[in-house]
Amino acid sequence: MNLLDHSPTRWGDLLEAQGQPAYRGRQIAHWVFKRLTTDPYSMTNLPPAVRRLIEEGTLSLALPSLLSSESADDGTCKIALALADGPAIESVLIPRKGQMTLCLSTQAGCGIGCRFCRTASMGLIRNLTVSEILAQWIVAARQLGTSPNAPRIDHIVFMGMGEPLANLDALIPAIRALTHPDGVGLSPRRITVSTSGLVPRIEALGEANTGVRLAVSLCAPDDALRRTIMPLGRIYPIDQILEACRRFPLRNRDRITFEYVLLAGVNDSPEMARALGRLLAPFRSKVNIIPFNPFPGSPYARPSEADVVRFHEILGGLHITATVRKTMGPDVLAACGQLAREMESQKVLTGGDTP
Repeated sequence: MNLLDHSPTRWGDLLEAQGQPAYRGRQIAHWVFKRLTTDPYSMTNLPPAVRRLIEEGTLSLALPSLLSSESADDGTCKIALALADGPAIESVLIPRKGQMTLCLSTQAGCGIGCRFCRTASMGLIRNLTVSEILAQWIVAARQLGTSPNAPRIDHIVFMGMGEPLANLDALIPAIRALTHPDGVGLSPRRITVSTSGLVPRIEALGEANTGVRLAVSLCAPDDALRRTIMPLGRIYPIDQILEACRRFPLRNRDRITFEYVLLAGVNDSPEMARALGRLLAPFRSKVNIIPFNPFPGSPYARPSEADVVRFHEILGGLHITATVRKTMGPDVLAACGQLAREMESQKVLTGGDTP
């Protein structure tokens, strides 16, 4: 039983079921989420009986193993983890504007099939468990160090490998652990969940009342084009996605983000920009323009800087709030849409479950 697959609020109950006081659960959670250790013998205020429960795996804190950690020239760090049954996943630490953002994966591979995303080449291997999602945060936080002056992860985006809303059963408990005071303690407003447009799951995420922000990968202003680059468009047309967005609960000053991957000669024309502006005019929203990040075997090209600027300016002229996402980590294939990992011949560098 991996404690990380359960809410920190239940750790006390799980300890009691093993004949230990419930408060030991909060002590263990403090060591894991505040001190970043899963080694029971580093948990100095635990008695030997509780340490043995963790060491022997009755109440496991096992993490995936670290495969690699690659740093890009801009300071971005791509972290690869090997799951116990063979697949590998990647997450990315992104430093920018005095912040440290962690991009998390929710699946090994992805079954959505977006043609501009390298992860699609893997297909869907399987969903991640809650513990495998949280392990990415623990390992990434360790990479930053534990000294008082070390940077801290202050934003999380579920934009890594996989479709987050296709793994809602693990996503929501992971969010609860990331936001609970006994867990990571991050504000829900600093967590963004990105989706390719799974309409029923958008509604389910809203009903879960997690308080996180929503980003929808739109990438086209009409269904005909969207179906060619995002096969999910054959199931959920744009009008259904926008209706789900209208019902998504927003707090004061919150907006839904519409992500738009800009593909040269495909969806980057002035006409497309104007059509997108008309489509989103009724929404409390912003557009995140993402110039395509090339990868081996990709059928698309990155637009010119002039075309990116023109697209942005047209949206601004239509009173649509828009930003251009800065490309981070392309030299280690860590930029948006570049994550993918092969299963075979993976060499484990260090144990992920060591302190």
